[in-house]
Amino acid sequence: MSFPVRHTAKSRLSETDFNHLPFGRIFSDHMFQADFNGQHWINAGIRPYAPLELQPSSAVIHYGQSVFEGMKVYRSAEGELLLFRPIENFKRMRNSSIRLSMPLVPEDIFMNGIMELIKVDANWVPSGDGKSLYIRPVYFATDPLIGVHPSELYTFLVITSPTGAYYTSELKVRIEKTYSRASRSGTGYAKAAGNYAGALYPTQLAQQAGYNQVIWTDAATNTKVEESGTMNLMFVINNVLVTPSLSPSKLAGITRDSIIEIARHWGYPVEERDVFVDEVVAGLRDGSVTEAFGTGTAANIAPISVIGHEGEDFTLPIPTVESFSTKALNFLDGIKTGRIADPFGWVVKI
Repeated sequence: MSFPVRHTAKSRLSETDFNHLPFGRIFSDHMFQADFNGQHWINAGIRPYAPLELQPSSAVIHYGQSVFEGMKVYRSAEGELLLFRPIENFKRMRNSSIRLSMPLVPEDIFMNGIMELIKVDANWVPSGDGKSLYIRPVYFATDPLIGVHPSELYTFLVITSPTGAYYTSELKVRIEKTYSRASRSGTGYAKAAGNYAGALYPTQLAQQAGYNQVIWTDAATNTKVEESGTMNLMFVINNVLVTPSLSPSKLAGITRDSIIEIARHWGYPVEERDVFVDEVVAGLRDGSVTEAFGTGTAANIAPISVIGHEGEDFTLPIPTVESFSTKALNFLDGIKTGRIADPFGWVVKI
């Protein structure tokens, strides 16, 4: 499937400093848009990146029917454009849409819209270590009607952003027991905009106390760790990769799944299970927890250097070249950028 393209009158490429790419601050020349009119998908095409026109009564503003995804495309040393596991993002957006009572975006619109947009803005894909073109599909309700029910009208957009690293240093995090990200019967497994809105205040409190992010605990008992800020969470405990098992309150991270697959590919022991706060704290005290890190498309693999709990900070060992997280990061980055052969069939060439 191909889509009509309306090119921007003036590219911003020459105004962009590709040596300085703060995450999510710079946007490429074009975007993809398709609209759902209640029965059919219409107006699908690529157009200049520009402000949107929304009615003040648009449903997304009042009732929060909005889901999104995040993925990256990389430029190999040979100049090829490599997109990482996009079909998994499509599947997750489908699941998120179902949870928020939104009609499903067709696979051909999602996948081909992204592919064609990348081709149009191919010159925006940066090269160099840690750099990529971040892709943000977002899907939201546009019905100009106030009333608590699913919208009939929707817009699907894809915007892109050349970017460097999301986190530029190891993280200091605090175990959160007062506020919760999601309950088992809520929307935690969906990549819904409201999940992130609810996380802002407790994260702000943690940052004011000197931490970068929080470790969320389960809403029912606050005894099990779930995620860390914008990332899934992993530990190395007694030389075993341990990560909280998926549940309706957790986002099924694509980077999380990739790291688990890499570990199993290497024959490294993996446990997906309940991970208890007391277990983590005890392991930090006796040294059996030797690594903690977050995983996510934006964050990639983000080492955690300090975990705070009830007023006490625990410092983890500095990762070395032999640390699991370091080796996994290098291997995953090698696959994404074409430096290492992809044994999993994850990379899609544009």
